[in-house]
Amino acid sequence: MKKQIITLSLIAALSATSTTAYAASIPRESTPLNATEAQIQITENIISDILDKVQTDKLGYTLAAGYANTKIRNAVIANQTDGNGYGVLSPIAQNAIRVMRDMQLRPEAYAKAEEKLKILLADIITKVENGMNMDTAIKSAYEKIYQSVNPTFNYDEQFSLDTFYRDIPAVGMEMFTVARKLLLEAIQ
Repeated sequence: MKKQIITLSLIAALSATSTTAYAASIPRESTPLNATEAQIQITENIISDILDKVQTDKLGYTLAAGYANTKIRNAVIANQTDGNGYGVLSPIAQNAIRVMRDMQLRPEAYAKAEEKLKILLADIITKVENGMNMDTAIKSAYEKIYQSVNPTFNYDEQFSLDTFYRDIPAVGMEMFTVARKLLLEAIQ
């Protein structure tokens, strides 16, 4: 009886002091535009432990990206990716790690971008809430972002040119990431 009480006390003490691990999710606004939810989930399942370490500042971008690539490559080789290849899953992981790390290093840039984009993209956000196609919304949002730097920018015209001749305004990646986040929130 005494042994059982000690054992139960020990289990209770260990349970009370243990920390609950959580698996970090891939920010959906970071994913490549052509990624499916199934591919994102597969990638998340493979690299969630790495994302946890990135989110808690225990891994920087380069090491995290290398570890993620290795885990994805091993999962593909072991046929654990439902037929999705390295070339599909790796960009999902790389983007997630890059965005998570950037958000961690520059939170004020993301806060300012969100503040600015809620106003700049208000009409597009409303259209998305009312059923606008997401691909059209993203293109419109990106064009508005570029036009906030250069009012004469024409998305279709510039992206129809050979890459050598394009004249695209310089815009921080946080603007596009936050724009996608706001548009994704509008459909939820």
